[in-house]
Amino acid sequence: MLDAVLAQQTPWPFEVIVVDSGSSDGSVECARQRGVRVETIPAAEFGHGRTRNLLGSLSSGEFLVFITQDAKPADVHWLHHLVRGCDAQPDVAGAFGPHRAHPQARHITHRELEVHFCGFGTDLSIVRMEDRERFAADPGYRQWLHFFSNNNSCIRRSVWQQVPLPDVAFAEDQTWALRAVEAGYAKAFVPDAVVYHSHDFGVWETLQRNFDEARSFQRYFGYRLQESFPQALKAGVYLARRDWGWLRTAGLHGWRLFKNGVYMALVECARTIGQYLGTRHDRLPGWLLRSVSRDEQLQRAGAA
Repeated sequence: MLDAVLAQQTPWPFEVIVVDSGSSDGSVECARQRGVRVETIPAAEFGHGRTRNLLGSLSSGEFLVFITQDAKPADVHWLHHLVRGCDAQPDVAGAFGPHRAHPQARHITHRELEVHFCGFGTDLSIVRMEDRERFAADPGYRQWLHFFSNNNSCIRRSVWQQVPLPDVAFAEDQTWALRAVEAGYAKAFVPDAVVYHSHDFGVWETLQRNFDEARSFQRYFGYRLQESFPQALKAGVYLARRDWGWLRTAGLHGWRLFKNGVYMALVECARTIGQYLGTRHDRLPGWLLRSVSRDEQLQRAGAA
């Protein structure tokens, strides 16, 4: 990732700052060998919004570009495209670009990311809240307006100083975007600012990840992704049938189709059950909460 960032071609200088939260695998040394500024914090002090705010306070640029360690710019013009998109109009608070699956990722992961980001169009788009009544009444419209991804984002410093990233457990990017849009700022989608970023989670990891997402959506946005267990199972069956179709179009048949189809059915059921549990997080016993939240497990492991 760092090599790809340092290779970016831009008409202006840029600084690269890394904050590491307790790595023990040589990541800090690897980054310092590349000549970038590296700051370290204890793992227990990490927070999705808190640590990015620290990065912003350490920097001096007019625009703050965030990328995670598991994302990689797709070409040498990624940074230029992203900043230019954020600077397209003076009221744009932030811009984000699409994710593509890593080449070795599952076919299903490639298709999911393609379908998701196609929903934002193929040209630079700038959106703002223009219909407050629809924003209040239509959850789909509201989600489209506040979707944002700090795996691949640019935020205008002057806006960040007024609206810093919130110190929340999960979804700090979308929570920030909601506050920015509600404050009257615009948001940009930059289709040319592509990064490779994807995860092929297993069954249990998928359940945990979707639990965290659904809990955060219920806490911070009031969304209830899965209202009932039968609804969650129905959604899981729908996604499993979708995946089966995608696997067939990819050329799988016979035993390979059956094996991969069954596995993806388990993954999709785990996804919707995780959403169901996350939606009902306030009714779950403490022992279950501690085991089902992937984010909390990672933070506890870091603190230990």
